[in-house]
Amino acid sequence: MKVKVLSRNPDDYVRETKHDIQRVPRNYDPTLHPFEVCREYTRALNATKLERVFAKPFLASLDGHRDGVNCMAKHATSLSTLLSGSYDGEVKVWNLTKRQCVRTLQAHEGFVRGMVVRSCGTSFFTVGDDKTIKQWKMEAPGYGEEEEPLNTILGKTVFTGLDHHQKDAVFATCGQQVDIWDEQRSSPIRSFTWGMDSFSSVRFNPVETELLASCASDRSIILYDMRESMPLKKVIMTMRSNTLCWNPMEAYYFTCSNEDYNLYTYDMRYLEQPVTVHMDHVSAVLDVDFSPTGKEFVSASFDKTIRVFPKDGGHSREVYHTKRMQHVICIKWSADNKYILSGSDEMNIRLWKANAAEKLGVLTPRERQAINYGQKLKEKFQHHPQVRRIARHRHLPKNIYHQRNELRIMKEARRRKERNVRKHSKPGAVPVVSEKEKHVVTVVK
Repeated sequence: MKVKVLSRNPDDYVRETKHDIQRVPRNYDPTLHPFEVCREYTRALNATKLERVFAKPFLASLDGHRDGVNCMAKHATSLSTLLSGSYDGEVKVWNLTKRQCVRTLQAHEGFVRGMVVRSCGTSFFTVGDDKTIKQWKMEAPGYGEEEEPLNTILGKTVFTGLDHHQKDAVFATCGQQVDIWDEQRSSPIRSFTWGMDSFSSVRFNPVETELLASCASDRSIILYDMRESMPLKKVIMTMRSNTLCWNPMEAYYFTCSNEDYNLYTYDMRYLEQPVTVHMDHVSAVLDVDFSPTGKEFVSASFDKTIRVFPKDGGHSREVYHTKRMQHVICIKWSADNKYILSGSDEMNIRLWKANAAEKLGVLTPRERQAINYGQKLKEKFQHHPQVRRIARHRHLPKNIYHQRNELRIMKEARRRKERNVRKHSKPGAVPVVSEKEKHVVTVVK
């Protein structure tokens, strides 16, 4: 005779302490849960709404400069250290943890045009309108010591940009030409010119460290190899690029900020057209910086806003602005992927969260689990109209809202005119030009 007995293991349902949560047995068979999708959709909608409720990206304002902030530099080894240079030649070193200035020095006469910290983090370089390159110690001088640069190099022309090699004691400057300098020498070890135009920005590739790129005033972006005596190639665009930034995880890709309100991501092996055109700004884009993961980048614009773009997305996922912030001149993404720093015309440096709704501080395991669960639900239902509408909605300042609508009307008018011309022309006489091809004039090798 068979006897069936209920057998239960106390470990399955008895709490170890009274502070533990109750264990609830669950059967995940989908046939027993016909309303699972409905419940998950409701939770996804609520998670999306709560994300917008908790989206408070602005953290702090660092004030102390007496003129507009023109450039910033991240410390190579310290997350909490930031350097900034202003229009009056003043350089400040900030402690981001305490949110205060720990050191001020008068570095140049006129603008500080560029700053960069050595890869070891022991010193930093600045260039300015007074045609000098100066190297400074990272530590503040001791009591009774004067604030003096470690090294000063006097150039022949004004330097407009500066960047340091990832590993070697080599740095690059740009102005009337692109110069490669050894830290031990007072004259450049190599100079690159292509035409007679000036340069606004130069950047070393963080992966392929012998490569560098620069933006020139003749609307071109030029690629160089330090091992070669001549530049590699250049792409000429319809309007001038202000700055560029290499993707730190993918060696071949770089993104440039342009005067035509757009940003362009290029593959350096194929410059005939950009990989992606990033559109959303309503004025010239002045600076760009990649996140350390290489998946996103942030842009600063003359339209007084900051936008965060996915590296392969045509439109921004986030826009940051305040009532007091003026034209944003420089932008940096912190090395821990959590913060964005912006410097603007009205003498302030602002600290933002990279993810607007992220909770800062220590998370309990249950909080972390709830956040991860909500994130997965939002990804699952991201294309549903209601979820997408709430997730994409952003409040914009009135002038930017109207400018955006005006630009949309102008683009549509141009598109309509082109369609009409093509309709009333001989077949093939008016070719269809894609948005990617429109902005590239030619590639010169």
